[in-house]
Amino acid sequence: MNFKELLLRAQAEDQQAKEKLLSLYQPLLMKEAVVNGVFDEDVYQELCITLLTCIKRFKV
Repeated sequence: MNFKELLLRAQAEDQQAKEKLLSLYQPLLMKEAVVNGVFDEDVYQELCITLLTCIKRFKV
């Protein structure tokens, strides 16, 4: 499945597609969740929520 199909399925509330997108972006999300050299779980969760919100709003 290509990225566009994955995105469309995630927008249609396909849980597996959402999980796949989160796993694709997990390294970036984890990197950005490091604050002052320490991984911050709360920041990571907020970034995941933000990514999922952006997926819903993204126009294909």
